[in-house]
Amino acid sequence: MIAAEKDSQKIAIEIKSFVGKSSIDDLEKALGQYILYYDLLARFQPEITLYLAIHQEAYVDVFEDPIGQVLLENKRLKLLVLDEIQEVILKWIV
Repeated sequence: MIAAEKDSQKIAIEIKSFVGKSSIDDLEKALGQYILYYDLLARFQPEITLYLAIHQEAYVDVFEDPIGQVLLENKRLKLLVLDEIQEVILKWIV
């Protein structure tokens, strides 16, 4: 996990590679960790907003699929989509 500041907001970023045996398996693991960290931060450091960071290919594979769309529509997940080669954030999804 990486801590940072965006404007005056404190954020924590959990970076996931999505290189496991399947993208759904990777999603399940990432969401489990995200929920754990989210709940701990909410209790002990509520001023910090948690984001899950994934590379662009994982975003296309998972979040442009109906399963991923449900997660985004429910606003349960804050997501950063990264371009690994250019090392830039392509999307902030809140």
